[in-house]
Amino acid sequence: MTSRRTRIYEGKAKILYEGPEPGTVIVHFKDDATAFDAQKKAVIEGKGVLNQRISEYIFSRLNEVGIPTHFMRSLNLREQLVREVEIIPLEVIVRNVAAGSLAKRLGLEEGTPLPRSIIEFCYKNDALHDPMVSEEHITAFGWAAPQEIDDIMHMSIRINDFLTGLFLGIGIKLIDFKIEFGRLYENDMMRIVLADEISPDSCRLWDTKTNDKMDKDRFRRDMGGLVEAYQEVAKRLGIISENEKPERAKPKLVKSDT
Repeated sequence: MTSRRTRIYEGKAKILYEGPEPGTVIVHFKDDATAFDAQKKAVIEGKGVLNQRISEYIFSRLNEVGIPTHFMRSLNLREQLVREVEIIPLEVIVRNVAAGSLAKRLGLEEGTPLPRSIIEFCYKNDALHDPMVSEEHITAFGWAAPQEIDDIMHMSIRINDFLTGLFLGIGIKLIDFKIEFGRLYENDMMRIVLADEISPDSCRLWDTKTNDKMDKDRFRRDMGGLVEAYQEVAKRLGIISENEKPERAKPKLVKSDT
């Protein structure tokens, strides 16, 4: 069945296929893990299933509270049906606590609470290593209009408020997260919607009591236990039961060169 689909795009963690209806896309979550602009690679069995299920849960909840997303429904454990959008070439990073590149750039101790939540923009370009850009760059180069930036920032703040409360309620601190947005065209109307995914691959999540990392930093920093950490996030969200294990990867989905 997979071989008969029309593949639109393959990224580091997902494959996009044409959807069953015009204006829809199927997103397949892979088990591939990458870091440092794909200089570090691995295949971690079960990661794609956990990311899909966590992202499905979060996007469904965001839709319920009135934050528009491209998500329609899950098709199976690894795949989602989403609305086709024109991706805005920006990564939007929302930071609540100093960690990662921000801590390094500003000489802050990792784990230091920020005076307020900070929103950063990066230009989506792997060849350039996703450089940080300002609103001036974004408008000057036509990546997004001023009103679109306002919409993106407003939605990012709402998403941060919702996710912070959601995770805090299950004993997890939302340190920071990366999101993407797209333009959804409906008849003669266009609106900005949340796209891509929200999962432990795109968030920094720390246990509130122990500060144990429950996110992709476990892979970046060779800490091990990535699937177990993602499972714990899913269990606390009530997505999977204590004894449930993620589906294992099928050999045909794993590229031989990774």
